[in-house]
Amino acid sequence: AARWAPAPVPAAAALTLLLSLGASAPGLLRGAPAARSAAALRPAALRAGEVYRLITYIFVYEDLISLTCGAIIIWYFAGSFEKNVGTVKHCFLTMAFAVLSALLYLLLEPIVSRVSEVEDAKGFMPVAFAMLGVSTTRSRMKRTFFFGIRVPVVLLPWFMLCIAWFIPHSSLLSNLCGLVAGEAYGLGYCFCLDFPESVGSKLDRVFPFSLLKRIPGLKYIPGSSAERRAFENS
Repeated sequence: AARWAPAPVPAAAALTLLLSLGASAPGLLRGAPAARSAAALRPAALRAGEVYRLITYIFVYEDLISLTCGAIIIWYFAGSFEKNVGTVKHCFLTMAFAVLSALLYLLLEPIVSRVSEVEDAKGFMPVAFAMLGVSTTRSRMKRTFFFGIRVPVVLLPWFMLCIAWFIPHSSLLSNLCGLVAGEAYGLGYCFCLDFPESVGSKLDRVFPFSLLKRIPGLKYIPGSSAERRAFENS
């Protein structure tokens, strides 16, 4: 009789999950909000020279509910995106989308804060919206189902943005910035972020990606589309 085995987790998505747990768990266990926000995106901290927050904020969560929602989002959106572009490009675009979303957030925050309170940017959701924006702008589908209703694919991220508004400690402004960055990339306005598949194939063979390939239980996605198709067929 055949045994059921769990499907391997995409390598970069699994790494993002581990980093999120490592960054958030100590503060959650201590119950110290200040400690948990030590890596969140705050304009005052950036002005003080803490530029690492342009990336680290995507791994920070305020409470267990937010962390659980973040884990599901990483599992679904990051995992699907990685399968389409490869592990190397996924890692690169995750950092690029994090920085682009953060810069746009920092640009708009002083304006929006005059009329409404703005939540600090934290968690993977802005990057997830960027990935969703890329997927929908480049999709060949015209319509899809959303809660049983057929809607244009291009509107799907905006419906999701409204739903994300109700997730605890979710920043509407940072999610919007992520979506705008992803759609700009998907429409070709950020072509400088693209690199040839041959570069991705070469990076597959160097550290740390060569190490990710050897970790049991992780599914490393090759940088070449031809290799990805062969990998899936096998």
